[in-house]
Amino acid sequence: MSSISLGVVAVDCPDPRALARFYAEMLGWEVVDDGRADWVEVTGPGGRTLAFQQVEDYRPPQWPGQETPQQLHLDFDVPRESLDEAERKVVALGARPVQHDEGKRDFRVYLDPAGHPFCLCFPKER
Repeated sequence: MSSISLGVVAVDCPDPRALARFYAEMLGWEVVDDGRADWVEVTGPGGRTLAFQQVEDYRPPQWPGQETPQQLHLDFDVPRESLDEAERKVVALGARPVQHDEGKRDFRVYLDPAGHPFCLCFPKER
């Protein structure tokens, strides 16, 4: 077993507080704001943490395509029977759907309010 473990995933954005609120609402997690102008975290079960850091002249990724690469994306598991409800929630919070599965895939793709792609996915068997 490795002595190295994943700590925080940090996401670049123009407004860390706004994006932290989006993901906290979406996941039902808590915003942890220590007052820094350029960094805000959201925490969830088991100490899972997403951080949002302000970047000057932020340019959102372009999806699809790689003119401005996405660099990473986040996948969120949603039970099959809850997918439409989850979609309504993320759209109401400010996400924009960009690729629907129409029953052919096990995921749907969205852009968060800062333009980062993320997916709502059916959980994989593990």
